Amino acid sequence: MTDQHSNPGIPQRATPAQAAPPLTPTGEGDGRASPGASHVKGRDLTTGSIPKNLWWLAWPQMVESVLNVVDQIIDLVWAGLISVGAIAGVGIAQTYRQLVMTGRMGLDTAMRAQVARAIGAGDTRLANHIALQGFTLSGGFSLVVGLSGALFTVPLMEVLGLGQDIIDSASFYLRIQFLSVIGVAFRQMGGAALQAAGDAITPMKATTLTRAVHIFLSPFLIFGWLFFPEMGIAGAALADVIAQFTGSTWNFAVLFRGNARLHLTLKGYRPDPPILLRTIKVGLPASVTGMERSTAQLVLVALVANFGTLALAAFSLTRRVENLAQLGGGGLGQASGVLVGQNLGAGRPDRARKTVVWALGYAAALAGTLTLLLIIFAPFVVRGFTRDVELAPLGVDWLRILALSVFCLGAGQVFAQSFNTAGATVIPMMVSLVSFWFIEVPLAIMLAGTAIPIGLFGMTVTLPTLAHWGQFGIAWAITIAMLIRLLAFMPFFLGDAWLRKRVI
Repeated sequence: MTDQHSNPGIPQRATPAQAAPPLTPTGEGDGRASPGASHVKGRDLTTGSIPKNLWWLAWPQMVESVLNVVDQIIDLVWAGLISVGAIAGVGIAQTYRQLVMTGRMGLDTAMRAQVARAIGAGDTRLANHIALQGFTLSGGFSLVVGLSGALFTVPLMEVLGLGQDIIDSASFYLRIQFLSVIGVAFRQMGGAALQAAGDAITPMKATTLTRAVHIFLSPFLIFGWLFFPEMGIAGAALADVIAQFTGSTWNFAVLFRGNARLHLTLKGYRPDPPILLRTIKVGLPASVTGMERSTAQLVLVALVANFGTLALAAFSLTRRVENLAQLGGGGLGQASGVLVGQNLGAGRPDRARKTVVWALGYAAALAGTLTLLLIIFAPFVVRGFTRDVELAPLGVDWLRILALSVFCLGAGQVFAQSFNTAGATVIPMMVSLVSFWFIEVPLAIMLAGTAIPIGLFGMTVTLPTLAHWGQFGIAWAITIAMLIRLLAFMPFFLGDAWLRKRVI
């Protein structure tokens, strides 16, 4: 389906004469409403105060962002009770799962962009149809990749050159985590559709339920309490599988019962090739963006592995804490993206740009505060995960360096999510490609002072050494790359190309 605006420039707000009758509570009618009209099951995000709308939509997603990282933090805490090798193994396993998740989330990003644009344009029936098409792609991808990952778990760990102790500690955990990807996918794609339509509360509730089930079940499955089997750290992964499918049920119950602006039904469902292709076209660059970062993390894991198990454990621990500290940027970025998409659908590019400015201001304030707290209280944070006398000092140094990247990453997430939900997914992909592969990874090698030959077009290249900072050179490379990535987004934001993208 083509965009309702024929003007190749920035779409203008539809006039009342162009708007069709609204969807009735019974689902009758053509499903269209005037852009900006109030809806009994959702707040109008295309009119009124931009900062209020942004915060109203952002705070539930910020809470959800924290909860999405809590499962990783909790599993690391349990691993810390077992061994340092278990911490390293769990951290690596979570990196692999993140790679799979980011590959799929590009499809959710495309669906979110299209649903938000349709909602902003007042076409609820089209939004319902797009959501079902997005579920088809995302669900199918997750089933294939999750099952494949579970089958090839050990080879995937061996390719990183990990020690047998780490593989033994975490291979079963990773295999189950690959299966949990399927549950995570269904929960997150249902949440993405609801958020795009302006409902951020329901996904937050579903994620809260997910985390509660995960936290409650984990010790029973890890230690074999009551009649449960003793599974070690793999028990935490199984608890997560059960929890993810529980949360998925909540989101889908709301979507199919009609308790939100979207009301899905499988009656008359059919695959729609044009929409499926448009979703892939918009979502593929977003998937590449996410996978670039996750793949780069695996490369960094391989680099850190040169410094031993303690370094890997410190890296794994502090990256999870860093993810938790990114709550402001992640939630605000997603909220900003939804507002951008809906306002572009309503023909209000001016409000879309102002939304990003307000989101950047909020993100800077939150990330700056979190950065300062992490630097000051790093020893207390690290001791919350481990009391190992050798690991704790390394973890503190890693955390203080990576805390500096939190500020840059928060603002970068606002830019990336806003561009993605506007449909300009190629911009974040190109910025990520350059910052991760041409800056972060090479710089990590050069600052670590480890001579590592790189195969390139049949030739072997050895990068020059800039410093001999060891494992901490990798941490500094991550921080520097985040700063460059943030600065690279600015020229695109100041231009108008991202406001002119057509996604429906």
